[in-house]
Amino acid sequence: MVRQPQSWAPSLFFPLLLAAVYSSQFSKAVNLPDFPYPDISFLDFILPACVIQGVLFGSTNSATDLAGDIENSFMDRLLSSPVSRPSILVARLASAFVYGLFQATILITIFYIFGADLAGGVPSALALMFVTSLLSMAVGSFLIAVALRTGSQEVVNSLFPLIFVFIFISSAFFPVELMEGWYGAIAKWNPLTWVIDWTRGLTVEGFSWANFIKAVGIVTAIAVIGVTIAIGQLKKRLAAAS
Repeated sequence: MVRQPQSWAPSLFFPLLLAAVYSSQFSKAVNLPDFPYPDISFLDFILPACVIQGVLFGSTNSATDLAGDIENSFMDRLLSSPVSRPSILVARLASAFVYGLFQATILITIFYIFGADLAGGVPSALALMFVTSLLSMAVGSFLIAVALRTGSQEVVNSLFPLIFVFIFISSAFFPVELMEGWYGAIAKWNPLTWVIDWTRGLTVEGFSWANFIKAVGIVTAIAVIGVTIAIGQLKKRLAAAS
């Protein structure tokens, strides 16, 4: 990762760029009568969303690397060795989690330096880091399943716009309470909105076990589905290689 900054720098830079633009352009949005979080800055409001955005962008790395291993036949050489088969998947999932933790730590630190306030202090920061890292692994598991299925870096990378859409049709950069029409309806039922709102509660209202457990619960449910699919695709690839 250190030798390949092009694989991780954009997922750190882009959320920070959006945060700078949005916190400047929408700074007065917090003064709207129905804004759900009074007495905070817009930078405080978008902090969890930008961290989530960063780790989701970075969640493609493990799957892309796995697809690359399949394309250049390294996977075939790996399967011919006595390496534990489950470790092939576990290592990629662990990579997505650790990389998400790395990103979340850097992003939260930069936000703090530029004046963002975490109402719950260190407990809220740690909770946000854990939830977002788990989310990176959860979304990464779906992408890993795609990598195992297709063995194509191009296909895995082509799913990036879908992640982008899910983020923007959510409460990431504006509260759903102020949304109307079909856009607001989709945003309210977007699972990412639930994760963002519960983690936002941790940062602007203070640490709460209720918000933390709900956020971890929905992300864990997503992870279980994704990992189950990835296990199925791994078994199919192992069967085809045997």
